[in-house]
Amino acid sequence: MTTLEFKADSLHTSTVAVGRGLMLRGLRTIRRMPSAFIPSVAMPVFTMIAFSGTYFAITKIPGFPTNRSANWFMPLGICFGSAFSGIGLGFSTIRDIETRFYERLLMAPVPRRALIVGPLFTAWSRTLILNAFVIPMGLLLGARFTGGVLGVLALLAASFGIATISVGWGLGLAFRFRDMRAAAIMQLTVFVVLYVSNAQMPMWLLSGWVHSAARFNPATNILRMARQGLVSSSAPDHMALSNTWGGLIAILVMATVTLTFARRGLNKLDK
Repeated sequence: MTTLEFKADSLHTSTVAVGRGLMLRGLRTIRRMPSAFIPSVAMPVFTMIAFSGTYFAITKIPGFPTNRSANWFMPLGICFGSAFSGIGLGFSTIRDIETRFYERLLMAPVPRRALIVGPLFTAWSRTLILNAFVIPMGLLLGARFTGGVLGVLALLAASFGIATISVGWGLGLAFRFRDMRAAAIMQLTVFVVLYVSNAQMPMWLLSGWVHSAARFNPATNILRMARQGLVSSSAPDHMALSNTWGGLIAILVMATVTLTFARRGLNKLDK
C-alpha cells in the first residue's frame, strides 16, 4: 500500500469513526432530552389518526386507489416524521453553536465531512426507530401492505431519503443563521413542501394552482413511491418501476443539493 493510499484509507476510517461517535452522541440525546425526539414519532401517529378519521370518506370516491384511509395517510405521516428527524439535527447543531460546543468540533483534527456524516448517521438511526414504531401502529389502525416486502422497502426508501434531504437542509440553515431563527424556516419549509403535493389526495383530484404546484414538486414523486405498496393492486400507482424511479431521482437530486448546501455552510462557519 502506497503512502497516498494509506492516508486515504486513514481519512476514510476517521470520517466513519467520527461520524459514528457523533451518531452515538445524538442517540444519547434521545435519553437525556426525549422532548427533542418524541415529536418526530408522535407526529406521524397523530397525522395517521387525524387524517384517516377525518377524511375516511375520501376512499368512497370512485377510482380512489385504496379502500383504507390509513393506507393513504400512513406514508404521509412517516414522511413527516422522517423530515423532522432530519431537521431535528439542525436544531441540535444550533444548540451546539450557541453553547460554543461546536467550536470544539471545528478545532478537532478530523475531516470536515465527518461533521455532516455524523448527523446523517444520527438521522438514519432515528428514522429506523421511527419506522419500527409507526408502521406497526399503522397496521393496528388498519393499514395493509398490498405490495408485500417490496412495498415496505419502497416506504423505507422514501422515509430515509426524506431524512437525508432534511439533514442537509437543517444543517445548511443552522450553519448560516447560527441561532434559532433558522428553526422556523426549517419547519415551515417541511410543511409547505409536503403539503403542496399529492399529500392528501391523488393528482387527478387536485385542481387549480395546487395541481400545478404538486406536479412540479419533487415530494409528489417521493410520496408516490412511498405509497405504491399500500394502494390497490389494480390501481395505476401500485408496485411498478414507473412509480419508483421518479421518487429515487427526486431523492438523489434533492439530497445532493441540500448536502452541498450544508457543506458550503460549514465551510463558511469554519472560516
